[in-house]
Amino acid sequence: MGILDAIILGVVEGLTEFLPISSTGHMILASELLGLEQTSFVKCFEVVIQLGSILAVVFMFFNRLKQDINLWIKLIIGFLPTAFIGLMLYSHIKSLFSSNTVAYMLILWGVIFIIVELYRKKNRPKNEIVNLNDISYKQAFIIGLSQCFAMIPGTSRSGATIITSLLCGLNRTTAAQFSFLLAIPTMFAATLYDSYKNIEIFKENLNHIFIFLIGGFVAFVVALFAIKIFLNFVSKFDYIPFGIYRIIVGFVFLIWIL
Repeated sequence: MGILDAIILGVVEGLTEFLPISSTGHMILASELLGLEQTSFVKCFEVVIQLGSILAVVFMFFNRLKQDINLWIKLIIGFLPTAFIGLMLYSHIKSLFSSNTVAYMLILWGVIFIIVELYRKKNRPKNEIVNLNDISYKQAFIIGLSQCFAMIPGTSRSGATIITSLLCGLNRTTAAQFSFLLAIPTMFAATLYDSYKNIEIFKENLNHIFIFLIGGFVAFVVALFAIKIFLNFVSKFDYIPFGIYRIIVGFVFLIWIL
């Protein structure tokens, strides 16, 4: 992997981490288009540079995170199911990193997005949750549990948590915000664990560290803009366009790889 590859994948990561379209899935697809095989190095890179996007969330919500201990408790509660299942299934998860899996999951969850949005239009909660403070510990746990689906590349961590948040009664903006914040403990842990499991990659060649830093920095900068644009979008529109996008991309890539 060269510097240009790292920059391109960093842009893809920053743009897609917080959109419900699967950042890991898009990086796998982008890697395929760049001619990069899914080696242990590339798989590790696709996970670790997500830290750049997560730091963008910390930067944007820093004051809220600094002052709200109760919010941190909810984030930890939401993180625990993924932490446990992720540790148990780590080796199996890595075996799922393939273009076929991504394409099928993009389509499946695209359909789910459309169904859930159409359902909510007819069955909208009378008292939608519009503030992070009003999310209960039970809801935080259920939303966190849904992150486990995102271990399958192409599902989308933000997509799974946003869908579940909507079904739990959160409005679209609050669902997106909680999904972003829940990524902090989840992706920090995933990055550290993946780095530990692949420590030999960093020992083999110091240039690998430089490549990771470039990808992470690009992802950080791009994610800052992507978060602002996405929050503005969901305050006015629903998630159906993302469902349609997922289905189209999934089918296009299935045709491409067949």
